Amino acid sequence: MGKYEVMKRASEVDFSTVKYKAEEIKGPHLTGFKFKLFVNLLEAPLIGSLIVDYLKKDNGMTKIFRNRVIPEEPMFRPEFPSQEPELDVVVVREDGSPIERLETALKCLPQYDPSRSLHADPMLSFRYWKIRDFAYAYRSKLTTPLLVAKRIISIIEEFSYDKPPTPFLITFDANEVIKQAEASTQRFEEGNPISVLDGIFVTIKDDIDCLPYPTNGGTTWLHEGRSVEKDSAVVSKLRSCGAILLGKANMHELGMGTTGNNSNYGTTRNPHDTKRYTGGSSSGSAAIVASGLCSAALGTDGGGSVRVPASLCGITGLKTTYGRTDMTGSLCEGGTVEIIGPLASSLEDTFLVYAAILGSSSNDRITLRPTPPCFPKLLSHNGSNAIGSLRLGKYTAWFNDVNSTDISDKCEDILKLLSNNHGCKVVEIVVPELEEMRAAHVMSIGSPTLASLTSYCEAGKNSKLTYDTRTSFAIFRSFSASDYIAAQCLRRRLMEFHMNIFKDVDVIVTPTAGMTAPLIPPDALKNGETNLQVTTNIMRFALAANLLGFPAISVPVGYDKEGLPIGLQIMGRPWAEATILGLAAAVEELAPVTKKPAVFYDILNTN
Repeated sequence: MGKYEVMKRASEVDFSTVKYKAEEIKGPHLTGFKFKLFVNLLEAPLIGSLIVDYLKKDNGMTKIFRNRVIPEEPMFRPEFPSQEPELDVVVVREDGSPIERLETALKCLPQYDPSRSLHADPMLSFRYWKIRDFAYAYRSKLTTPLLVAKRIISIIEEFSYDKPPTPFLITFDANEVIKQAEASTQRFEEGNPISVLDGIFVTIKDDIDCLPYPTNGGTTWLHEGRSVEKDSAVVSKLRSCGAILLGKANMHELGMGTTGNNSNYGTTRNPHDTKRYTGGSSSGSAAIVASGLCSAALGTDGGGSVRVPASLCGITGLKTTYGRTDMTGSLCEGGTVEIIGPLASSLEDTFLVYAAILGSSSNDRITLRPTPPCFPKLLSHNGSNAIGSLRLGKYTAWFNDVNSTDISDKCEDILKLLSNNHGCKVVEIVVPELEEMRAAHVMSIGSPTLASLTSYCEAGKNSKLTYDTRTSFAIFRSFSASDYIAAQCLRRRLMEFHMNIFKDVDVIVTPTAGMTAPLIPPDALKNGETNLQVTTNIMRFALAANLLGFPAISVPVGYDKEGLPIGLQIMGRPWAEATILGLAAAVEELAPVTKKPAVFYDILNTN
């Protein structure tokens, strides 16, 4: 007879007895012919089941889902208790126009000074152009959206698809970009720009609908069974603000990976080192922003897929609270862990794009009961006045579980500066059952994704998926309905743990990823790769925000000894975007000077 364990209720767990267990994921690292052979074995009727069962048992998933009695009831999507109002914030209308929200957001920012930005000496230090730099340049007739568009198009059309940097974009139409830029230029000539985003170039991840492009989710075939009739809800808001939509960004196929590998279209390379991955799955979104080709991009985040590539590429990425942004018109709209969020080269630009796209769906307003969105007051260059009162939760053993001490050291340096310069208090915390959280997340993202694509796979499309996606799907198919219910019981249990932690702290701080950008094995470019340990290292700190729906942001805090970017993650209470944005602004002010990426395009050089 097998043994089973009856777990204590979450309310009865003594946090002082929790011991941190470093993650060790067991699985082969395969590329090339060996990887193809492995996938064929996984999909074989008998031997495939044996391999998958062995992998699950060896990594503790069988024990978690089948050898434990979990006393909590299932929670199939995040359910948030009522929250205390945020301090020193500006409340905005969720159902107001994006243009009105942008005007409010601008009033929350320091006054724009061209001498500190657009007219600053470029030889002193590298800096990215910000959205307000473009807006000032357009209004001052230093350049036009059309001239910038032609510069971007010339760069994109010179890309070589067999040499780095392989494509940022999956679909791109120069004529469509020119048409948008001409309309924006005319509005500026008439002295009537729509908003601060008018003429600003934004790239959209390939799992978010954006006319006139198909949505393939990084596959080669999804458009055959799913047509795009209109913009997604978030893209519609950006378009109404005058943003120029550049095209559809490359991504890890169907979001089923964390490196950004895509053998269908070519793997997007990291602008800081083209021999390395960007992180995923919003790979193209992060890389095109980091390279300077556009001000911002939209990504989706179901397991760190905005924050991880932002961290690895040295930019900022925001994951909103689950339900804060409307997922209608995206491949993820039926999911329970995913959101749509902005990536940008600065906190300010991330904030502005967030202001434009926020707004829950009508269904989520009823079921999730979101608190009114709030903006932080960033009127000084030292962040919000409320920052000094913040308590920063740090689980030291988890915080330090990284591949290189460069990562934990850089993040720790920032925490010390926040404490010394702003008076923030760092509070030691314990986060129980991190292994269970990883398993519950795999189930919660994998099962709905597989369910949404089963009809396509049954119709013969499975063989057209990349090998790493097929690996994931082979594992997902092995899960039972009872496994899924067990994962949702764990979700409720983990929510209770975290809400108890948030009684003592305002945010939880960690590195964004457990490693900097990994090298791309040459054999992985053609057929992909499987490397469960790299996946685990990259996703180590990201999962709670997805499984439990909390807002989180990655902000750059420096570089490792090889010059690769490092990000700090700030995770907040439900609906507390203003708190994490305000703290991130302070981090950005304290962080070291930004390094110019090896691949960078200056598209607003007005000299």
